[in-house]
Amino acid sequence: MNIKDFRRIALSLEGAEENSHMGAPDFRVGGRIFATLASAKDGYGNLMLTPEQQAAFVADLPEVFVPVKGGWGRSGATHLRLAVATEDILTGALRTAWKLRMDKNTKSPRKPRPASKPTPTLKPVLEPRPKKQTKGLSSRTK
Repeated sequence: MNIKDFRRIALSLEGAEENSHMGAPDFRVGGRIFATLASAKDGYGNLMLTPEQQAAFVADLPEVFVPVKGGWGRSGATHLRLAVATEDILTGALRTAWKLRMDKNTKSPRKPRPASKPTPTLKPVLEPRPKKQTKGLSSRTK
């Protein structure tokens, strides 16, 4: 499999759209990411899974699935080695990530953002200058 296959299969899922996150292609459903090609230059597609799903995928096919390093990986982000994945494996993995995102969207739908209001033009506030004191000043005379 390759990047074109990943993109084709991801976009074949109902409601899936391609977008970009930090300059890398991502795939979203309901406005939320379920997969990315952020590591495509290293030969990976990325899936957003649960830690339990990730553990099962890695245990079953360690030559295909690798946890992403760091906190993202501990949260379930998983690399899929494109060169060794079959179409069935890639389709099943993308469908799993897509379904997870769909389920999460149902439980916690994205709140619409309020329309942005124009920034009001601020006028400078001019405060009156204090008056100079002229009374009560004594001049020094000797």
